[in-house]
Amino acid sequence: MKVKITKPDSTLFDGEAKLVQLPGTGGLFEILNNHAPIISSLAKGSLRLVLPDDSEQTFDIRGGVVKGQQNDLLILVQ
Repeated sequence: MKVKITKPDSTLFDGEAKLVQLPGTGGLFEILNNHAPIISSLAKGSLRLVLPDDSEQTFDIRGGVVKGQQNDLLILVQ
């Protein structure tokens, strides 16, 4: 799925991922390909991506929101 992670002043990531793990305000959750449409708030924590080559990237965030539909995720973080 296509993932874009953006801060107010820069883009942290813009590419493909197989799995995205997010620190939601209600707890940790994961998004995979073909996930149902979602809008959710994010809490302070670690955002983890599993890339197509099975490598991982993590980003520490202070909160934000995620919007996803049709294998396209936009994650706005602080």
